[in-house]
Amino acid sequence: MLTILSSAMRGFRAWQERQRVLNELYSMDDRSLADIGLRRSDIPFAITAQADLAVEARPVFTAAGHVAANNSVEQRAA
Repeated sequence: MLTILSSAMRGFRAWQERQRVLNELYSMDDRSLADIGLRRSDIPFAITAQADLAVEARPVFTAAGHVAANNSVEQRAA
């Protein structure tokens, strides 16, 4: 039960952080966005891509407590 609750809290905090970043980027003018290499239409994709990378970069632990390779990036590229 505690695992489910902590997982839900992590998901909620991640959503809050994505919303904060989205709001900050949408508040920038087009010139400032261009300075960091974004167009206004790129913002949702940039946030989604960053969130996907963060999930893929997390280590995967086996039942024995060992870190297993997370090959989802290689599998998508293939």
